[in-house]
Parts: sequence; structure tokens; C-alpha cells
Amino acid sequence: MELIITEISKYLITILLAVYTFMCFSYFSRTNEGSEDLIIRSQRLIIYLMHFVGLFVLYINQNDIAIIFFYIGQVIFITLMISMYKRLYPRLSQLVLNNMSILICIGFIILTRLEIARAIRQFIIIVFSFIVSLFVPVIIRKIKNLANFKYAYAILGIVMLGVVLVLGVTTQGARLNIGFAGFSIQPSELVKILFVFYVASSLYADDSFKNVIITSCIAAFQVIILVVSRDLGAAVILFVTYVIMLYVATRKIRYIGLGLVFGVFASILSFKLFDHVKTRVHAWQDPIATYNKGGYQLAQSLFAIGTGSWFGMGLTMGMPENIPVADEDFVFSAICEEMGIIFGICIIFVCVSCYIMFLNIAMQLTESFYKLVALGLGSCYIFQTFLNIGGVVKFIPSTGVTLPLISYGGSSILSTMIMFAIIQGLYVLRTDEEKETQGDDYE
Repeated sequence: MELIITEISKYLITILLAVYTFMCFSYFSRTNEGSEDLIIRSQRLIIYLMHFVGLFVLYINQNDIAIIFFYIGQVIFITLMISMYKRLYPRLSQLVLNNMSILICIGFIILTRLEIARAIRQFIIIVFSFIVSLFVPVIIRKIKNLANFKYAYAILGIVMLGVVLVLGVTTQGARLNIGFAGFSIQPSELVKILFVFYVASSLYADDSFKNVIITSCIAAFQVIILVVSRDLGAAVILFVTYVIMLYVATRKIRYIGLGLVFGVFASILSFKLFDHVKTRVHAWQDPIATYNKGGYQLAQSLFAIGTGSWFGMGLTMGMPENIPVADEDFVFSAICEEMGIIFGICIIFVCVSCYIMFLNIAMQLTESFYKLVALGLGSCYIFQTFLNIGGVVKFIPSTGVTLPLISYGGSSILSTMIMFAIIQGLYVLRTDEEKETQGDDYE
């Protein structure tokens, strides 16, 4: 009986997410508030249904009563998160809120499948992150001079990265984390937000060549600290985000060209200097030939994705425990093995719809500073998603970054939820501007 339920559930879960994904893009072509409300309500129903099916299948296969109590706790949290955001910020983006909720639920399902103790720890981290992020939109809305703290953003970011460089714990060849009271913190995740605010505050009012040079030097210094710490994934994210923000702020295509040149040069230099980069590149070139010399992780990832095929093996029917760090860097492989490639593709499209919404918000804001902030945060988010998924499917060499809101990881969850909260704050600002404009037109 369990096998029949598991077999049916994998198709049901895939269909639910596929319908949800279709609605994400239907939302952009909505014609009125009635159709918008229908899409949002339908998506929320799908979130609860998919979440229930996933945890129900895990319970009947693992027969662990803790899953029932954990499921109840998750439902209460998701309901409170949605209702509190709606109550405190009635004019927030409902689509962004739904997307954040469904990605969190997917993370709950796969982490509970892999190790319930880690999933519970992730749940606690998400609850804490939600409490912190709940205050962010009102800060964005009320503090009008955020663009005036340019050097404060830069100094704080450099100090945080410097502390990691000096006191950080080395993990898999990279100095990423700081241990504190039994917890591990990865400051580079939060520095991404500070970095975006610094670049936006520096370039929004002054795109002269002199200021571009100064801004580039300070930005490059932060990237260099990350490179020295061997946190190359975060370094790449900051570098790409800076190039995108610089081009949008100046509208000069030559900066894209210079960015590509420096990027290629830095990639070659990293390959020459760092042994773990060489290992990852060789594994990317041929994971089977380097199976015992660094290619094991990627090879297991590809085996898992191939085994899962289009609709997956079904929850608990695969062997994701054979994938190293399946709950962090390679969580997408574990998802594809048990839920299928179609499910994985839908996750990608949900992330893309988030990015489109971020860009939509950026384009409709009137102040250049806020435009650049929305663009920068969106670029950080989508490029991190690209690096994670691209690495596990062998499209690019693995960079060791997490899949936002799904992978296990405290600092990543906290920074991503703050990013989404900032975007919500900017969306509220946009609706405030629209109301003011309508009021002026009426007068």
C-alpha cells in the first residue's frame, strides 16, 4: 500500500508544482484584481496540498510520529507567516510571498526526508529569520536616507569579511564560518546585502569615471578578501552583481566588456593558485575519470538525477544519502532523484519568476537608489541559484553555494529572507508612490 501511495504521490506533487509554476507566469498577464486574487488564493491552496502530500508520504514510509508533530508546526508557521505579512503590509507583493513560502515548504520536505533532526534545526532557523525579516519592510519604508550610509555599508562589510579571514574556521579548503556559542555563522551571506547597498548608494547619484574607479576599488577589495578566504562562490556572486549594477547605473557597455576580461583573468588565476579549484574543474570536465580524485561528489549527483528521470523515484525510494552534502550544496540532486527532473525544472521557473518580479519592482520605482538595490538583490539571488543548480548538473564547475531557501544553512536562510523582505519593502514603497501620484492627479 505504501508503494502505491508513494508512486501516485510523485505524479501528484509534480502536477501541483507545475500548475503553481504556470500560475506564476499567468500572474504577469493578469487583467484585473479579481484574476490576481484568484491566482494568489489558488497558489496558496497548492502550497498546502503539496506540503501535506510530501509529509504524509514521508510519514507512511518512515512511520515516525515526530513527522506528524513537525508537519503541524510547519503548517502553523506557514499560516502565521503569510497572515502576519498580509496584516502588517497589506500592499506587499503576494506573488513574492507565495514563492518564498513554497520554496521553504520544498526545503522542509526534502530535509525531513534526508534527516529530520537537520530539518527541525532548519525550521528553528527559518522561524528566527522570519521574525527578523518581519521588521525589514517597515525600516525600508520609514527610513528615507538609506542612501546616505555609503561608507558605513562598505566598512561594515570589510570588517565582517576581515574577521572571517582572521578567525574563521576552514571547511573543505575555504575559510567561511565563525563559530559562536555553538552556532556557525557565515558572514559573507549577509555581506552580499551590505555590498548591494554600498554599490547602489555610491553609483545612484554619481556615475562619473572618478567615482566608478573609487567604487570599483572598494568593491574589488571585498571580493579579494573573499578570494583570499577561498570563498570563491561568494566572490563570484559579488563580482557579477557589481558588473550588472555598474552597467545599469552608467549605461556604458564597455564596463560589461571589462568585467568579462577581469572575470576570465581571475578564473585563470584562481585555477593556477588554488588546488581545490583545480580539483573542481577537473571533476567538471570528467567526473567519472576523476571519481576517486574529487569527481565522486559530482558523479553521484549526476547518477541521482539520471536515476530520478522525469518524475523521480518517489519520496524515500531513492538513495540521496549517497550524494555528499545532499542537504546543502547538492540538495537539487536529491530533489531530482526522488521528485523528478520536471519537479526540478519547475523549481527553476519559480526562482525565475521571483527574479522577474524583482526586476518589475526595480523598473517601477522612481528613485535610482532603490532601483539599483532591487536590481542588485535580484541579481545576487538568481545568480546564486544559477551557480548552485549549474554546478550540480555539470553545466559549470561546482562553487559550493547553497540553493536559496531550500538548502540547509542558517546564514543563507537569514540573508535570503532579509533580501525578500527588502524587496517587499520596496514594493510597498512603489505602491505608496502610485497612491501619491493618483492623489496628485485627482487634485
